Amino acid sequence: MFENTNFPKAKKFWYKGGFHDWSTAHVHCMSHALHYGNSVFEGIRAYATDDGPAVFRLEDHIVRFMHSASILDMDVPYPPTEITAAVKAVIRENDLDSAYIRPLLFYGYGNLGLVPKACPVELVIAAWEWGAYLGAKAVGGVHVYLLPWRRVHHSQYDMSAKLGGIYVQSTICGLMARKRGFDEAVFLNIEGNVAEGPGENIVIIKDGVVKTNDRRESVLEGITRTSLLKIARDQGLKTEIGPITRQDFFQADEAFFCGTAVEIAPIVKATDGSERDRPEQEFTIGDGKPGATTLKLREIYMEAVSGKRPEYHPWLTHL
Repeated sequence: MFENTNFPKAKKFWYKGGFHDWSTAHVHCMSHALHYGNSVFEGIRAYATDDGPAVFRLEDHIVRFMHSASILDMDVPYPPTEITAAVKAVIRENDLDSAYIRPLLFYGYGNLGLVPKACPVELVIAAWEWGAYLGAKAVGGVHVYLLPWRRVHHSQYDMSAKLGGIYVQSTICGLMARKRGFDEAVFLNIEGNVAEGPGENIVIIKDGVVKTNDRRESVLEGITRTSLLKIARDQGLKTEIGPITRQDFFQADEAFFCGTAVEIAPIVKATDGSERDRPEQEFTIGDGKPGATTLKLREIYMEAVSGKRPEYHPWLTHL
């Protein structure tokens, strides 16, 4: 029996073409993905609008979902149109006005050698009501910890894929930061530049320029990230994509996390623990408060996802 305590309003999930009660179990404990992390996933949000729930950039998420599956050489048993329809159906079935949606493709039960030669590819889709990832702390800005561990490098795997097993590094380091009293972690890459959070992209603002990095800096180029770059340019702001050094980060006028789960969370303090042979040092970002540009971008983004910005209506998929 599985309770939905941490999955508010979740009643049913979609699996193998139909709906099942949230409390039921269907996956064998010897499923390949459970042992080796051979899965791909998406985090998607739907928002309440005047025309009912609308999923933000659903088509883009499904395109990336299928691309990620191709990196794991998965023979996906459903076409993108059917997965899209199932996402919508899950929201309706759970009677959700707004939702966090998790589609997951994984290698199931078959064999347990490293190569899943006898394992079917299975799809599950769930949705529930979930607030912003960093919660109320994000309103006044978060304090982050620059990790001594470096992010998995772009030379080691295709950074454009959202692979389940890669996120074990995010779990380990997210726990490390929180145990030390920080709100979230920040990875540097092997080159020593700022990469990303455990599940978020990083954006800085300096002298009016909105800057982020790309996969060459060992990051997953998030869909929220691309949305905000578009919004910033539409607001007449200059944008830049390139490496972010530690000095760039510490000396920024503003900084924030962005991503589907976190949405937009200002970063107001950073403690640098990235060099094990040096004492940790704390930095204040800007004036230590969420910056005006960050707040404006967040305001427009939230208006866009809730259908209040007609110019961004093409990003919305209504049920």
